[in-house]
Amino acid sequence: MVTAIVLAAGRSTRMGGGPNKQFIELLGKPLIYFSLAAFEQCPNIEAIVLVRRPDCAQQTDAVVREYGFKKVGAFADGGIERQNSVWNGLEKCDRATDIAVVHDGARPLLTPALIESTIVSVQAHGTGIAATKVVDTIKEANDDKTVIRTVDRTKLWAVQTPQTVRFSLLREAYTNVFLKQMVVTDEAAAVESLGQKVHLVETPFLNLKVTTPSDLAMAEALLRARP
Repeated sequence: MVTAIVLAAGRSTRMGGGPNKQFIELLGKPLIYFSLAAFEQCPNIEAIVLVRRPDCAQQTDAVVREYGFKKVGAFADGGIERQNSVWNGLEKCDRATDIAVVHDGARPLLTPALIESTIVSVQAHGTGIAATKVVDTIKEANDDKTVIRTVDRTKLWAVQTPQTVRFSLLREAYTNVFLKQMVVTDEAAAVESLGQKVHLVETPFLNLKVTTPSDLAMAEALLRARP
């Protein structure tokens, strides 16, 4: 069984305050709609656990009802850190789950095809992490913004979501993170903490995360350009 854990519990501080960004309108629909719709349309996804802020429970329930997302079978509360939110989502997964797909609900350009690609990677390697090759020249700098060195970008990747992992491996990884009192920013880092290899899946399109108002405008333009 493949279960998606969609994270929608952020504080939206970089959006300039106001409502939770997951409910900001994008093409006339709440931002979270686009991630949920991609998972709803993906044949291999059998269930969705939606992780949201407790104070936004009524709003998320309303979105699920309004758009008829039948795969959303459970809700979980967001935690202090991202890793706490993911763990809460894992705890709500069906016991038959053997693959978990973790996705940030603020990435609305997700497609069923990308989800499938990460699942195929898990079947072959145990992990499938969406990522894009770094194309900009990268500089390491001091606090005063003077350059220390130019970093070789040929082996650098910008990691995104979905991040798909065998369920048992992901639970083991996060158990290890909490045991060692670590703070990690994604599932890949949690798996790396076990000394396990992590396999990347190249994202064939701009898979941006909406964190600022300008990101919202770009996401709208990219969605309008799709067939």
